[in-house]
Amino acid sequence: MRLNDFSRNIRVRDQRGSGGGIGGGKKLGCGAIVVALIGAVFFGIDPMTTLGTIDQVTQSAPSGSGQEQAQSGQTVEESCSVGPYSRESCAALSSLDETWAPLFAEANIPFQRPTLNFYDGQGRSGCGSAQAAMGPFYCPADEGIYIDTSFYDQMERQMGAGGDFARAYVMAHEYGHHVQHLTGLADQVRSAQSSNPTGANPLQVRMELQADCYAGVWAAKNRDLIEPGDIQEGLRAASAIGDDTLMRNAGRRVSPESFTHGSSAQRMEWLQRGLQTGDEDQCDTFADLRR
Repeated sequence: MRLNDFSRNIRVRDQRGSGGGIGGGKKLGCGAIVVALIGAVFFGIDPMTTLGTIDQVTQSAPSGSGQEQAQSGQTVEESCSVGPYSRESCAALSSLDETWAPLFAEANIPFQRPTLNFYDGQGRSGCGSAQAAMGPFYCPADEGIYIDTSFYDQMERQMGAGGDFARAYVMAHEYGHHVQHLTGLADQVRSAQSSNPTGANPLQVRMELQADCYAGVWAAKNRDLIEPGDIQEGLRAASAIGDDTLMRNAGRRVSPESFTHGSSAQRMEWLQRGLQTGDEDQCDTFADLRR
């Protein structure tokens, strides 16, 4: 994907080399739920153990504003030039800002740019600790996208999901959770999950599939930047991180009731819907619940 260079107006924090730690925040929001099965594939961690650990970390995290991340004093240019994939991630963020801001203006909804947070191995977020085993995530408490860019190497080596568009898809998916946060949908889903815990996972799946669709919408609105093979890269990545595929690769029985992100087929379907329509209104994964 031929992304333009990033705008210096993007919001970036660089925690690499800061030593990590636990930041403020009391609760993981919808977009911040760990891709625990990725931890299982990459590190041999039991997904349920991972989720339990994150819950404990979140509950024990000291209260705070979520703005206590380590500050390196680096400029945006410097932060976006450190290590592999940083500049590419910043370029994707810039494109996402430029694509979504006008859509929010048209809908007369206040828009706030998210902050891209780089960390290395371990960092802090407004939702608690950030660890490489989590994979990329979005924290609504501080409106931050968190990523250890070594994840992209693991994606390519261990999941066969490499390529610049695959990496951009990951960024666009997490940005989709920011869109859900700004529109208020994320809060509605969290409320519904709290009142009906047995239905929490199916609601979470719908959230994730909508974020996939939003990623496709972003790509469709920037179709002039797409190169041959990009769409295939994105679909391959979506398939590789489907819950059923991750469970099989981890040697676990496929258990649809445990899905939190959707099957490979579902993830590809909703990414394709966004790509084909370029219309965010076609990403309503909750439509049947309102009938």
